[in-house]
Amino acid sequence: MTESIEVRQPGDCTCGRLRRAARRMTQLYDAALAPAGLTIAQFGLLAQVEAATRNGAGIALGELAERMLMDPTTLTRNLRPLETRRLLRSAPGAHDRRLRVIEINAAGRAALRRALPLWRQAQAQVESALGATDAATLRALLERAAAA
Repeated sequence: MTESIEVRQPGDCTCGRLRRAARRMTQLYDAALAPAGLTIAQFGLLAQVEAATRNGAGIALGELAERMLMDPTTLTRNLRPLETRRLLRSAPGAHDRRLRVIEINAAGRAALRRALPLWRQAQAQVESALGATDAATLRALLERAAAA
């Protein structure tokens, strides 16, 4: 006789709902950024590297992984297409050659500039769908969840 497993309604799972919403948001942003030739993941990486390296020094792979809440292996896999397209480059650290330092270049900045208006349109679409207050609340809740 097979024992029945009682599972509460799958809709009660916070993680499941969050993953479902994340997939939908990814679809929306990827579609919006397609004319710029970037995915939302690539846009986010370019933006993080640009923000972290405004002083021109680059950012260590480990530090970028921490900021992105990603393990270094996954981050490396996600950086590879951007490096292949020569939007980013990695090099050994100046003071510690064991470190891998990620830098954005002029082509990466140009790609980011082309994508920014498309990203803003996607942001506006989400804000329109949720309402400004709920969109701001959602961002705050997601920031709290990521920090927890």
